[in-house]
Amino acid sequence: MKSDFSPEQIPLWGVFCLTFVMVLLAVWIGRFLGNRRRSLPDHEDASSLGTIVGSTLGLLAFMLAITFGMAADRFQIRKQLLLDEVNAIGTTYLRAGLLQEPHRSEVSKLLREYVDLRANLSKEQPTEQIKKIHEVISRSEAIQNQMWSHAVALARKDRNSEIDSLFISSLNDVIDYHNKRITVARYSISTPIWIALYFITILSMLMVGYQIGLSGKSNVKVIFLLALTFSAVVFLILDLDRATEGRIKVSQQPMLELQKVMQTQIQQSDPGKQIWVLPGLQDANDKEK
Repeated sequence: MKSDFSPEQIPLWGVFCLTFVMVLLAVWIGRFLGNRRRSLPDHEDASSLGTIVGSTLGLLAFMLAITFGMAADRFQIRKQLLLDEVNAIGTTYLRAGLLQEPHRSEVSKLLREYVDLRANLSKEQPTEQIKKIHEVISRSEAIQNQMWSHAVALARKDRNSEIDSLFISSLNDVIDYHNKRITVARYSISTPIWIALYFITILSMLMVGYQIGLSGKSNVKVIFLLALTFSAVVFLILDLDRATEGRIKVSQQPMLELQKVMQTQIQQSDPGKQIWVLPGLQDANDKEK
């Protein structure tokens, strides 16, 4: 469990509602203070605050842009790692077809199960995915250990085999990409950045409300629209930043296509003479160039 508070501890809808209420409350408090100040004879003109309000809103926009950029970059990294893992698995599957029995059949079977775990998880509902993800990771690592035991046996049998070396290299890539995907999925925008963002937000909305109070003109619809817009932007940033929650997720279609190709290849292959070809994936020889 995390010892410090993080926005990740709050569901997305909760963050949206909390942000919406916070913005409305900040504007209302600022408006209340502005109305009180306007009742005094020596109050400043509302137009004189334009520069200050514009500066704080500009700083808020800058912080939102930085936060959104961090979330979007991490989303792209997760997408690229998925493609790299699919390619590594496909290459390993191709090279496994060049191994001697019983390694060829056993490793190929393990790789198919490895892909099935990932592909089938993506077909589950989001709540089920969260429940099963740790089980899938645990089983995936167990399969990795089984495949690596075959790699160890091949290396001990013949240390000069180029085919075995290529297989071991691609299997190592599969394990590496698995670890990278898990690590990146656990990354998120740090709590100090969220604290700074919300601090600037509260300050900016207080200033906006204060200016509205001084002017004596208030439009409730505009205030609600401001709160709704800002809450939607924060919601979008969090949705991008969270790998296992929300509507914006990395498409698992490449993994599903790999699963389909593997299943088709098994159905069409002669058990005594299998053809190890995976259409649509990078050829093992091309990867070496």
